[in-house]
Amino acid sequence: MALSLEEVSIRLDGHTLIKPFTMRLEKGVIVTLMGPSGSGKSTLLSFIAGDLTAPFTATGDVTLDGRNLDGLPPEKRRIGRLFQDDLLFPHMSVAENLLFGMPRGEQQARHAAMTAALAEAGLAGFAERPPQTLSGGQRARVALLRSLLASPGAMLLDEPFNKLDADLRAGLRDFVFRHIAARDIPCLMVTHDRADVPPGGRLLLLGRGEVRDA
Repeated sequence: MALSLEEVSIRLDGHTLIKPFTMRLEKGVIVTLMGPSGSGKSTLLSFIAGDLTAPFTATGDVTLDGRNLDGLPPEKRRIGRLFQDDLLFPHMSVAENLLFGMPRGEQQARHAAMTAALAEAGLAGFAERPPQTLSGGQRARVALLRSLLASPGAMLLDEPFNKLDADLRAGLRDFVFRHIAARDIPCLMVTHDRADVPPGGRLLLLGRGEVRDA
């Protein structure tokens, strides 16, 4: 499954933030995008995810596994996202947060998948905990699991490690990359830190409206 951008361009109030560019992300590959604040990196992710709002506008096509996503609402695109903030629902338990985004199906199977995911993430026994009782790293792992349990066809990472200290950042980064690779889905990551770039991974730079290889 591949994520493709064809002649995608982003504008703000008539000013071009990102000039038209084309890119294909293959399954299991993490591509990193870096650029100065305000250059349009997160706005590009919003366009791909389907929640771009005015005054931003965009042109171009986004396809996932050959399916054009134009006009589809975010929940129909099968695009998972991870942000700087975990965005967990505080009024729900960890288990309820994870089950919320999972595809509907037999209840016992869904609970089994949720329980197995928590155990794999080193969070066995945390199902009934409120999110606010977890550490920052634990919350970040739950947020990733919630995205992955929704069975996305691609992932977008919007500086998900930015608020973590160096030691925690390295561990969570490895955790995220390992789980994305295990699911063999394409991923586009925005970051300000070159240390976040996977070893040997493709790095794109956004500057003066142009997206180019580093």
